[in-house]
Amino acid sequence: MTSKTLSEAQVWQWLEDVPDPEIPVISVVDLGVVRDVSVKDEAVRVTITPTYSGCPAMSVIAMDIETALAKQGVTQLELKTQIVPAWTTDWLSAKGIAKLETYGIAPPQAAGVPKRCPHCKSQALEKVSQFGSTPCKAQWRCTDCLEPFDYFKCI
Repeated sequence: MTSKTLSEAQVWQWLEDVPDPEIPVISVVDLGVVRDVSVKDEAVRVTITPTYSGCPAMSVIAMDIETALAKQGVTQLELKTQIVPAWTTDWLSAKGIAKLETYGIAPPQAAGVPKRCPHCKSQALEKVSQFGSTPCKAQWRCTDCLEPFDYFKCI
């Protein structure tokens, strides 16, 4: 593959198909983990930022990015981890936020409390635990439909 046939926009498009390993309905692009893409000559550089320090999914994300781009013919890839500025839930795309709720995860809110149940849309909620299925989520329950759900913590 040559740089004339490979563009940054094409790489971004391919990365849109790389799912987050912990929440597979959202891509690493929509999650905001992919910070930058550059293409120079035949080399691709992808800059990623972990959602929090020590995120165990980052090694899987890096491997999945490498695999996805290799399948597209990228042979020269540099993955750069950038920790400053720190990742924030503000980097979630609008599409990603919608996908979270459709999947049953309440998206982050500035107040640190979910607005509504992702299942029945009720606002009658109670916190079950500050820790959910992963460290970046808390466990909540709707007191109307009685369904538990994860809330993606605002960071």
